[in-house]
Amino acid sequence: MVKLSTDLLPAINIEIGSDPSYSIIWLHGLGADSSDFVPIINELRLPPEIQMRFVFPQAPLRPISINNGAIMRAWYDIFDLNPNPYEDEVGIRNSQHAINRLIEQEIYRGVLSKNIILAGFSQGGVIALQTGLRYSKKLAGIVALSCYLPLVKTIAAETQQANCSIPIFMAHGSNDPVISVKQALDSRDILIEANCIMEWHEYSMEHTICSDEIIDISNWLMRTIKCL
Repeated sequence: MVKLSTDLLPAINIEIGSDPSYSIIWLHGLGADSSDFVPIINELRLPPEIQMRFVFPQAPLRPISINNGAIMRAWYDIFDLNPNPYEDEVGIRNSQHAINRLIEQEIYRGVLSKNIILAGFSQGGVIALQTGLRYSKKLAGIVALSCYLPLVKTIAAETQQANCSIPIFMAHGSNDPVISVKQALDSRDILIEANCIMEWHEYSMEHTICSDEIIDISNWLMRTIKCL
């Protein structure tokens, strides 16, 4: 058995059921923390037979360039809100490796990699996509909310065979002023072209989560788990 890394991000762990067979690692957005999405557990209203461990990791504190260097929790630095080829590749990849270690922790705890889902909002969704496509073992799926696909030029070379057709739930607000719906649609199209199994949803909202979206996520999770 692979030795469990001691270099793990702090995280809130909540188990639904006495013996979870599934895990979902849920990443918060810029400036939030590990508690941000804890309330979604009850809102998803998953049936009791789906015994799942929710892992809510906390991003490190770092200066954010677009916010005049203000220190906040973030998965990587942001230089510009507009689509920009100058990305914080080092920060993105460091967060990817940190989430890899959390995936390995879940495997160490007895959850099969194919029963692990990555989810995230905004920056968290970016890292979920970055990590899920590049992870070497088969994962169950990715939930990518109000986000975009990072490091696009490396996707073809770095996507792992195990996850080249991974199921993805991708959702966005049509009125999002932070990450445009066009940027999200462009990312969706790239993922479809890469043979990912895409489920796209668009809602009349800004950079947030809505009740209809939570219902759709819940339905996608139940369908995805039934296919495992």
